Amino acid sequence: MKVRAAVAWEAGAPLSIEEVDLDEPREDEILVRVEAVGVCHTDDKARHGKLPVVFPVILGHEGSGTVERAGAAVTRVRPGDRVLFTPDYCGRCPTCLAGRTPYCDDVMAVTFGGTRPDGSPRAHKDGRPVRASYFGQSSFATQALVTERNIVPVARDAPLASLAGLTCGMQTGAGAILNAMPAGPGRSVAVFGAGAVGLAAIMAAAASGADEIVAVDRVARRLRLAAGLGATHVIDTNGRDLAGVSAEIIKVTGGGAHVALDTTTSPALIKAAVQSLAPLGTCGFVSGSGEIVLPPTDLQLKGRSLRGLMGGDIAPGVFLPRLLDLHQRGRFPFDRLVRNYPFASVNTAIADSLSGAVVKPVLTFD
Repeated sequence: MKVRAAVAWEAGAPLSIEEVDLDEPREDEILVRVEAVGVCHTDDKARHGKLPVVFPVILGHEGSGTVERAGAAVTRVRPGDRVLFTPDYCGRCPTCLAGRTPYCDDVMAVTFGGTRPDGSPRAHKDGRPVRASYFGQSSFATQALVTERNIVPVARDAPLASLAGLTCGMQTGAGAILNAMPAGPGRSVAVFGAGAVGLAAIMAAAASGADEIVAVDRVARRLRLAAGLGATHVIDTNGRDLAGVSAEIIKVTGGGAHVALDTTTSPALIKAAVQSLAPLGTCGFVSGSGEIVLPPTDLQLKGRSLRGLMGGDIAPGVFLPRLLDLHQRGRFPFDRLVRNYPFASVNTAIADSLSGAVVKPVLTFD
């Protein structure tokens, strides 16, 4: 079938909206008319060839929409159902079978390979294969093919123009605090970086009832937003020695954060996050670049832990309904971070996300 898609033809080039040929759904696939899709920094890293994608590729990995057709083996949804898309996984490895799908043994191939498991592409342009299974969805397009593994059904009246922003960065930040390193009453949380992931973590910490919630960033506007979303203390790192930042967190929390989350990818800030921990505290990081260098005593003498996190350490089918419930009760107001853009403005939305002009762009379709 003919669909419109934002195609990345080569590394570094702007996305080009093209008409491409998308396959009919196979027996285990679901054809969804995309209604909204979030824009994430990961899409831009892929566009620049900083992730192992093969060009040409259709990006987009926070899709949502209405089921148009379902293959014969599909049982969970039918035409007319509305769904959110989540990252795909193999479903066969021991980690997936244990329900820890963000740590799938084949995560790199499934996420960035852009093809079906058998290696076949889902789309073509003028006879040329186009990778259309990025994160198992390639949702910068008017229609996308997904599977039962990577959808979460939602209500028929669900506001997809905002909900599409939930399914990668925000579930990662919220999952870190509510699932991987649980906070709650009597606990303190420090979040380094107040972008979409960090602000989701702050909202989750507030929803958990954490006593102290410290937001660390270098952008005053984001720190003000963090305070409005539940941070009890904010720390501006501009001109600050990072050892002083760690010391301030220890002071305002009365001994250090029980949980710290780094969303910045900076090894220096990850080190500062570890050094801000209370005894037996845990620091998680969701991405990184460069080497993290820590004196062993920073961990050993106080029993601290440092761990990497993927996808919030969650099972999306269980966790996303939990976030939706918190949102309906006014305890996870993520829609305050969303700005909608028409699909034709995809490159503008990406630029605004990178510049910090908007926290969470979400594309919508006519």
